[in-house]
This record gives sequence, structure tokens and C-alpha cells, in this order.
Amino acid sequence: MHDWFQTPPGQYLLAWEMEQYDAALADVFGYHALQLGGLDVNALRVNRMPHRWLALQTSQEVASNRPPGETESRAPAAPAPWALVADATALPFEEGSLDLVVLPHTLELSNDPHAALREVQRVLVHEGRVAITGLNPASLWGLRQWRGQLHRRVGGGPPFLPEAGNLIGHGRLRDWLHLLEFELESISFGCYRPAVRGAGALARFRWMDELGQRWWPIFGASYFMIAVKRTHGAKLVGQHWKKAPAVVGAPVSVANRARPTPQVTENRP
Repeated sequence: MHDWFQTPPGQYLLAWEMEQYDAALADVFGYHALQLGGLDVNALRVNRMPHRWLALQTSQEVASNRPPGETESRAPAAPAPWALVADATALPFEEGSLDLVVLPHTLELSNDPHAALREVQRVLVHEGRVAITGLNPASLWGLRQWRGQLHRRVGGGPPFLPEAGNLIGHGRLRDWLHLLEFELESISFGCYRPAVRGAGALARFRWMDELGQRWWPIFGASYFMIAVKRTHGAKLVGQHWKKAPAVVGAPVSVANRARPTPQVTENRP
């Protein structure tokens, strides 16, 4: 999706998604955060965790970080120092070691998105969070993509959206999260303008963003979702204060009360 993000629709989508990341991830607490995929997205730029990494999924993502003018015949440029190359279904992190994982269109580009999400569940700590962005198939953009696929079968034009992966509906993704013991914390939709390619045409339909947010909110071209890992049976370990056992049946002293004097009764004949 690197080339597509340079187009006017891609820039429009990227701007909305960065607003969501900045607002939602600025105050997420923890120590270790991972962004899996998405060289064009700096989702952790305002997050304050001390340890943050970017994991590239494939060698193609590394090659897309090539400096301008470098040909494909040459070796790809090295990624940023804080980046690594990893398989989304086999992350090089221990179980329960990350506090936050960000997936910017990562599941759409994965060969096995359910396995990738299961791997995220493995590396997250209890109460850890995952932030996901994806393209909504139930939108004007998704409809345009579906129609384009039909037209290309009979010699139509190029697709509107990248064909590198498959669109995953938010309802389907929520079911996956539920099966993996995630609890949905929030979901938002955006980008309601029609599927047009020119920057001028997109600007003319700016009014549709406010109207769509009010009247058809779930039909935005992109969705942003945050879920929390809630492992059943997990117990947070903290300082344990041992209480003194209560004594059952012990006598209770009452202040300012004298002990009763025993009375002696004489038995007279």
C-alpha cells in the first residue's frame, strides 16, 4: 500500500487514521509497544512508552523503504534502527511481554490474518491493548472496489484500492477478537467522501464527512478499533497484606463497666 498512500485518497485516509492514533494512544500506559507493518504510518509518534519498535512483515516492506532513485536491482536500504523484520504469525517476543500492539492495515495484508491476531494475543500482557485500522468493505470505497473487480474480469480499468490483501469487515473482526479473549474498548469510522481519485474532487465532497458521521456512521471507508486482552482466570499479582485472624468467641471488655459481684445464697434449715 506504499504507493497508494501517496495518492490523494491515500493521503486523505492516512490523515484521518493518524488523528485517531494520536488521540487514542497518547496516554496508553506501559513499557513496550510494537507497530506491526505500515512504513507510511507512524502510529506511535505521540506514545510515551520507553520501548517502541516497528516490525516489518516482509522483505517487500523493507524494499519500499528504498531511498529515491535507487533501482530494484540494488540491495534494499536498511530499515530504521528501531525496525526489525518479522513474520506476523511468529513474532520474536516472549509471551505476555508487550503492553501495546498496533496493526495499521496489517491484517488485510497478511496471508493468515486470524493467525496473526492470535500471535498478537500471545505476546500481549493481561490488560494489554491492540489498535487496528482497516478498510471497511461496507462503504462507498468498498462498493467501488467490488464493482472494479467485476469490470476487470471483462477488461475494465485499474482498481481503486490496493489489491495486495482482502478487506475484513468490522463485524467479522469483532468475532475474531471475542474468540481470542479480547474485549472491544472502542470503534470509530471515518472517511465518508466518495471514491474519487483527484484531490479537487475530494475537497468538494468535504461536507460528506460531517454528514456521514451523523447519519450513516458505520459506513465510513476506514475503521479504527481498540481492544483489550482480558484473559479468563487471570489474577493480578500485587502487594498482599496479611490480616490478623479474628478470634471467635473471645471475651469482649467494655470500658467503665465494673465486674458484677457474685451473690451468695445461704441455705437455712
